[in-house]
Amino acid sequence: MSPAAARTQGNCIAIRTLSTSSSISRCSLPPSGNDDAISGTPLWMGKGLTCVCFKGKGNYQRICINLTPQQEERLRRLQHRMKVCFDASKQEHQEALKALWHASYPDQELHGLISDQWKEMGWQGRDPSTDFSRGAGFISLENLLFFAKTFPASFQRLLKKQGGKRSAWEYPFAVAGVNITFMIMQMLDLEATKPRTFVRGVFIQMLSENEWAFDLLYCVAFLVMDKQWLEKNATYMEFNDVLRSTQSQLEKELLMDDVLRIEDLPSYTLLC
Repeated sequence: MSPAAARTQGNCIAIRTLSTSSSISRCSLPPSGNDDAISGTPLWMGKGLTCVCFKGKGNYQRICINLTPQQEERLRRLQHRMKVCFDASKQEHQEALKALWHASYPDQELHGLISDQWKEMGWQGRDPSTDFSRGAGFISLENLLFFAKTFPASFQRLLKKQGGKRSAWEYPFAVAGVNITFMIMQMLDLEATKPRTFVRGVFIQMLSENEWAFDLLYCVAFLVMDKQWLEKNATYMEFNDVLRSTQSQLEKELLMDDVLRIEDLPSYTLLC
């Protein structure tokens, strides 16, 4: 383990410890007339080296994350997954959709990929592909399927809206799942060619620990969203507000000093 800069606290940079799988360094920069070197604005330092600069009390602090070949490869694979659109004509996509149904309702026969049955899961209409087209693409289906297979008890509890005092106008489970995928993609800023957030750097470190970090974070996010939904006694019209507060909670936990893996997130304990 080696000391590395990785957290902001107010206007300063904090020191934390990371595994040696990535090289993260800290240095101070003198004030300059460069308008790009402002709070939260990144500077690109070359291939494989991400650098984020934060202004604090008259000087500039710079966080540099040197990606390992493994991190670069896993990030590329994840970015590729994020770009795949759902295509109802592809056999692979059809089979994934059928697998989601069988994981959700193992005792119910699916009558077709276009069926009123899908509304039971919380899709907006008879054809789930239309929701994927408007949302985050094929990766959102992969996330739902990963959740169903990896944490079936938690998945079923949310699918069936078990536990807590539920609203008469509940959020639609499947559509909520698609929105959560999109929220995480935006929060982690993984499609950007240049790094812009600390959260992104922290997540890439987690990706080196577990190739399925994105999917695990999705499962945690779904549980956090449902927990906040119940705590706020929310209705469907407040879903976007709950989603924003979910993102804030995730960002807060990702930036905790002792969180090095997705499994270290306090909210990970919600999964069962």
